[in-house]
Amino acid sequence: MQTRDILERLIAFDTVSHRPNIALMDYVRDLLAAAGIGAVLIPDAGGGKANLYATVGPEGVGGVMLSGHTDVVPVEGQAWTHPPFALTEAEGRYYGRGTADMKGFVACAIAAMLAAARRELRVPLHLALSYDEEIGCMGVRSLIDMLGAAPVRPRMCIVGEPTGMMVATGHKGKVALRATCTGREGHSALAPLALNALHLAADFVGVVRGVQARVAAEGLTDGDYDVAYSTLHVGKLNGGVQVNIVPNAAVVDWEIRSLAGEDVAALIAEVEAGAEAVVAPLRAEFPEAAIRVERLWDYPGLGTASDAGVVNFVKGLTGANGTIKVAFGTEGGLFDARLGIPTVICGPGSMAQGHKPDEFVSVEQIDRCEAMLVALLDRLEAGF
Repeated sequence: MQTRDILERLIAFDTVSHRPNIALMDYVRDLLAAAGIGAVLIPDAGGGKANLYATVGPEGVGGVMLSGHTDVVPVEGQAWTHPPFALTEAEGRYYGRGTADMKGFVACAIAAMLAAARRELRVPLHLALSYDEEIGCMGVRSLIDMLGAAPVRPRMCIVGEPTGMMVATGHKGKVALRATCTGREGHSALAPLALNALHLAADFVGVVRGVQARVAAEGLTDGDYDVAYSTLHVGKLNGGVQVNIVPNAAVVDWEIRSLAGEDVAALIAEVEAGAEAVVAPLRAEFPEAAIRVERLWDYPGLGTASDAGVVNFVKGLTGANGTIKVAFGTEGGLFDARLGIPTVICGPGSMAQGHKPDEFVSVEQIDRCEAMLVALLDRLEAGF
């Protein structure tokens, strides 16, 4: 089956992260089975979502793993001019939700697996497809556990997130956090006699911004990134019932995206100290005053050395001369940190088109990805 046909089928599955992906995974498993390729599904607790892992080639050898996620971000509230869950080809582009991020690569990888089944590979090709990447690389962790218990792991990994087919060696790590602000409720006519939790939240946001300013001015830097320093960002603030009630609770969701070598625990401690400085003077009058910080989830950054074997290998497949680093996170950091699998990011399209209405990947980028994977199969057939 051709890559375009596979991509058309993949786009038709509405796999927004809060919905099941099992129908897509069943389709992929059946497609591989028809070519004589066995695939393992690793379902979640409810059975509506699953990871998939498949191998073509000899057993007991590390091989190369192609990795991609199957979930996509929502389309609600976006002004699409093409149907988001139907592939549209126009102006040299494939339009549809997930074409760039990252079903375009997934389609190429599946097509490469089907082609590999018709070859005599001396080194195996592996396919790893995951769920819930868009909400913090959550789903892939059970697949990583499976690989961690396996007698042989892949020798290297290519995560096919969109890089314009350039070889990316790094991305920042991320930790998602929540600050719960506790005040005291009251009537707004007597507001000074209460403790407004939204005001505490606003002061907390000021603390986060102050730490960010210090990090930008004095912290670690890496000029390979568009933003050369670690970032602290507030993304969501909830609180209050109605305007005539002083709210007693507010919640601030925030994050840290960290460079390799950044002491994230120290940054969190600095924010917590600033939060304590906000509430400590208030406790004599309001003993319940508090700003409590908790970690929600995290994933590690990726920092593959520019002269690593996987980098030179993939550069040889693409013809690239240099390397880049990407602003967005991927599952690559988990493969590297938890399994020790050397990893790079290289895939078709641009994240500048991801998460937007009329998301697209160019036909030219898909063609280049297919060419890279043909070169990969040639190397695997030759024994590397």
